Amino acid sequence: MSIKASSMDSTARVLRFGMVGGGQGAFIGDVHRKGATLDALAALTAGCFSRNFENTLATGALWGVESDRLYRTYEEMAQKEAAREDGIDFAVIVTPNNTHYPAAKAFLEQGIHVVCDKPLALTSKQGEELKALAEQKGLLFCVTYTYVGYPMVRQMREMIQNGDIGAIRVVTGRYIQGWLATELECDGQKQASWRCDPAQSGISNATGDIGTHLENLISYATGLKIQSLCANLRPVGGNRKLDNEAEILVRYEGGATGMMWASQVAIGHDNDLRIMVCGEKGTIEWEQENPNYLRVDMLGEPTRTLSRGNGYFYPVVNAMNRIPAGHVEGHFTAFGNVYKAFCVALTNHMAGKEASDLYYPGLDAGIEGNRFVEKCVESTERGVVWVDF
Repeated sequence: MSIKASSMDSTARVLRFGMVGGGQGAFIGDVHRKGATLDALAALTAGCFSRNFENTLATGALWGVESDRLYRTYEEMAQKEAAREDGIDFAVIVTPNNTHYPAAKAFLEQGIHVVCDKPLALTSKQGEELKALAEQKGLLFCVTYTYVGYPMVRQMREMIQNGDIGAIRVVTGRYIQGWLATELECDGQKQASWRCDPAQSGISNATGDIGTHLENLISYATGLKIQSLCANLRPVGGNRKLDNEAEILVRYEGGATGMMWASQVAIGHDNDLRIMVCGEKGTIEWEQENPNYLRVDMLGEPTRTLSRGNGYFYPVVNAMNRIPAGHVEGHFTAFGNVYKAFCVALTNHMAGKEASDLYYPGLDAGIEGNRFVEKCVESTERGVVWVDF
């Protein structure tokens, strides 16, 4: 979702938010907390950080949340925060996949805006239900596809939309990691255990966990819509039931084609996310582990490397920067850009105003991610065949 004016009322109060999940021993919750508070637009004031209430109490004490705003269940949190005059403005959901839908629904039903980690839900049908409920209640909803928060990704989008590389011909992307090359889930490693469990992760592991990031990144940067795909999803290692390796061919509306590779068994790769967009006039490439730079190759010209923070970028791109060129901005600031866009939009929404050309992914992006996973699984189960999107 994009919004129309880049500023908000300087007298607006700091937004209040609560978090579901993210207790001690978790990873992504603290990243969300830091991203949400990076620009001092929001403050953490409530939480149900764990199913273990002792963990919730300990996490709340660590993060400075008052004890009377620490809750045993997200249902209790939604009801009690909605009844308070100083209740939370939005809820952040950072739990395993299977609780995204019921938790989001609980807060929407109480009239509370929502930010949810990806994937949005276990199915696109659940996503559609959340969208209908949010629209009915007039509530904002953000799905944290983090990588759209990088300035170089926004520059890539602006260049493509402005026709700098001409019509797109081919898109390739990969998101590969090596952390599940061994059976960590058998050793009780928390992140591996729930991701490899269909009851918590849903119908897919790697494609749902990191493949959806890749699909969203390509969709946002290029504006392309998938027409059909052919996917080969595989569980690699031991008795795993869900994929940790996926190769996907894509046909886009308008004639462009693409290839995606998502893997958690690529030894030697930590968080290797990169995309390349080839057009009739040139090619653009970006990689997440080297996020400050964009490689641009135009037909008949030498290779150019664009460096974040310089004056030759589109203004909307430089509005996303926090530090000068040559200083690396990374994952926390990308989260911060997504949260900043959402907080500006929410503040202006609450004041009855429009907002900016800042961008945060909304429910449509989340539903598209769920549909992508479903179609990849369908293609694989039917014998690695082409299926319409």
